[in-house]
Amino acid sequence: MAHSFAGKQGLVLGVANKRSIAWAIARRLADEGAELAFTYQGERIESSVRELAESVSSPLVTACDVRSDDDVARVFSEVAEAFDGGLDLLVHSVAFAAAEDLEGRFIDTPRDRFWMAVDISAYSLVACAKAAEPLMQARGGGSIVTMTYLGGERAVPHYNVMGVAKATLDASVRYLAWDLGQKSIRINAISAGPVRTLAARSIAGFTTMEEMFEQRAPLHRHIEADDCGAAAAYLLSDHAKNVTGTTLYVDAGYHAMGM
Repeated sequence: MAHSFAGKQGLVLGVANKRSIAWAIARRLADEGAELAFTYQGERIESSVRELAESVSSPLVTACDVRSDDDVARVFSEVAEAFDGGLDLLVHSVAFAAAEDLEGRFIDTPRDRFWMAVDISAYSLVACAKAAEPLMQARGGGSIVTMTYLGGERAVPHYNVMGVAKATLDASVRYLAWDLGQKSIRINAISAGPVRTLAARSIAGFTTMEEMFEQRAPLHRHIEADDCGAAAAYLLSDHAKNVTGTTLYVDAGYHAMGM
């Protein structure tokens, strides 16, 4: 395998366990020579993330609450310290909505939980991109990838406020692409079909969604986390040096269908 990431250093946000899409991406980057730092959210998953990070010889594993500007600033200063003041790659795979808001009706979403979903799932990308900018500039450029979903473009029953947060994320990618492009920093999104992750299991009717997906997608097959790993490796690599502000659909063609 060509080591497209030899000598590159990256930060991965959003690994929860070995089934996480963020972990599939991280493993792919590490296999191709990248050195990676990781963040985790909350003590409950710390040991799981540390164990995975250790398996790819990570120099830094640190807690990060993306809702806190101070926490984001601390994380990126730790990253700067670990990576000699620079950063090449950023993987943002962070999203959250309250479980009760992924059932019932979108119209019932209370104001505080609406903003929490948007803050964690979309604004966190803006905050992290801003913190990464000087570190990537120090390397003469860099690449950022985030995870989105079709529910940000079309109404998907039960996805509710998460869909609105993803729509905000999608628009943020385009505006960030414009801001960061002059520093040779690229940013793109991957829109994945349903993958069996910890997050997916909290969506009501996920199994039905999977079945329908398999019937309707042109390739009639499921998506694996590794498919997202391969797509992210492309978008983060120099092979995609002129690709920015783009959403790459890894969904067996489902997004192209009318019904």
